[in-house]
Amino acid sequence: MRSYAIGDIHGQLALLREAHRRIDADRKRTRDHDAPVVHLGDLVDRGPDSAGVIRFLREGIAGGAPWVVLKGNHDRLFERFLTEPGWKDPHLRAEVSYLHPLIGGAQTLMSYGLYRPTAHHIRTAREKALRAVPAEDIGFLQSLPLTFAHGALLHVHAGIRPGVPLDAQDEQDLLWIRDPFLMDRRDHGPLILHGHTALPRPRHYRNRVNIDSRAGYGGPLTAVVIEGRRVWQLRADERHDLVPE
Repeated sequence: MRSYAIGDIHGQLALLREAHRRIDADRKRTRDHDAPVVHLGDLVDRGPDSAGVIRFLREGIAGGAPWVVLKGNHDRLFERFLTEPGWKDPHLRAEVSYLHPLIGGAQTLMSYGLYRPTAHHIRTAREKALRAVPAEDIGFLQSLPLTFAHGALLHVHAGIRPGVPLDAQDEQDLLWIRDPFLMDRRDHGPLILHGHTALPRPRHYRNRVNIDSRAGYGGPLTAVVIEGRRVWQLRADERHDLVPE
């Protein structure tokens, strides 16, 4: 079974469009126009056009594109900033708000037309954001699934808790986990395709594949094609085999 996947986007609309062009070129070579394209979450924050990324994906799916978009930890942070002002992500220190520089939420709000929002005026920024962000975008973020299973693959934003049944995984782990998942070399059943932990390049670890290549920090955006458990990175008009390490 063939599928495609795209790593953490972080507001990089131009890179997202280019990733889809590489996928479209591979589709033409394989004559497969139905294989799903799975976006592994973190649509927003840090990059220049989170609003454009959400609109591009939302309108593509509404138009019938075979795309799946998973929820990342940054997507939940943005969604909850808008809908639940008193909510705090248990993974973050109490003083780290959505507009803290570590998160990059200010760049997301600026993509909706707000002028340099800061954590010192977070209540005002939220009020302005609620007027600026379309209800369709908020509903889209709220509707995003946490996982997507396809053939021999399980797609998820951050990873899974090793040793816990796949149908009993906790949302916090699916969105935030690093260790012990990153250190575990056991077979998890399906091959886990994930992002969240930024690397200079995508890597295949036999039991998992990480395709977050630092688009949120000025790096490229990785697109891959998967057939069974074999994975290729899409570069321009060719495939590059991701050899298991």
